[in-house]
Amino acid sequence: MRADGRKNDELRDIKFTHNFTKNALGSVLVEFGDTKVITTASVDNKKPKWMEEDDNRGWVTAEYSLLPASTNTRCKREREKISGRTHEIQRLIGRSLRACVDLEKMPNITITIDADVIQADGGTRTASICGGFLALRDAVNKLIASGDIKVNPIREAIAAISIGIVDDEIKLDLNYGEDSHAQVDSNVILTESGKIVDFQTTSEGEPYDYEQMLQLFEIAKRGIEQIIKKY
Repeated sequence: MRADGRKNDELRDIKFTHNFTKNALGSVLVEFGDTKVITTASVDNKKPKWMEEDDNRGWVTAEYSLLPASTNTRCKREREKISGRTHEIQRLIGRSLRACVDLEKMPNITITIDADVIQADGGTRTASICGGFLALRDAVNKLIASGDIKVNPIREAIAAISIGIVDDEIKLDLNYGEDSHAQVDSNVILTESGKIVDFQTTSEGEPYDYEQMLQLFEIAKRGIEQIIKKY
C-alpha cells in the first residue's frame, strides 16, 4: 500500500472538466490526483509559415508551462527563453497529438494546444497529453460542425501515464514524492488500439532488466485503457 492508500497498479482519481474556459474552441481541466492542468485548443485558419507553399496539410503544435505557484516554491515565468525541460515537454505533447491526427484532412488549419500546469504533483506531461487530446477533439468537433473541416482528422484516441520502480516495486501513476526518488522512471503514450507513440524508460540508478521493462509496459497499458474509458 502506498502513502496515499493506492495499490501499486492503481491510478489516482482522474477527472476531466470540458469547456473549462469560454474563449478557446476546446478547453479541458484535467486532474490526476493533486496534479491539475488547464489545456486549451486555439485555432488559426492558416498553416505554419515554414510549410512549403504546395503543402496543404494542417498542423498541431503545443506549448507547456508551469505557473508560478504550481510547485512548493515559486517557479519563475519563462518569458524570454524557455528551459530545455519545457522545450522537451512541448515537443513531446505536440508530436504525440500529431500521431493520432491525419493532417491532410485539416488543410490550412493550425491547432495549438496550450497546457498550463496550475498545480504540480507528478505526471504533468502525461496529464497534459490526455487533456490536450480531449481539448483537440472538442475543437475538431466544433470545426466539423461549422464546416471548416469536412472529414474528422482524428484517427483514434491517445492517452499517457507515468510508471516507475520505487522502493523496488513497480508503481503506476507516480505522484511527486514517488517520482522524486524513483529507481526507474517511465512515461508511456499509447493509442486506443494499443500502438506505441512513446515509451521512454530511464534508470536513475541500477539498471533494470528486460522482464521489468515488459512489466512496466503491461501495467501502464492497462492504466491507459482505464483512462481512455473515462474520455
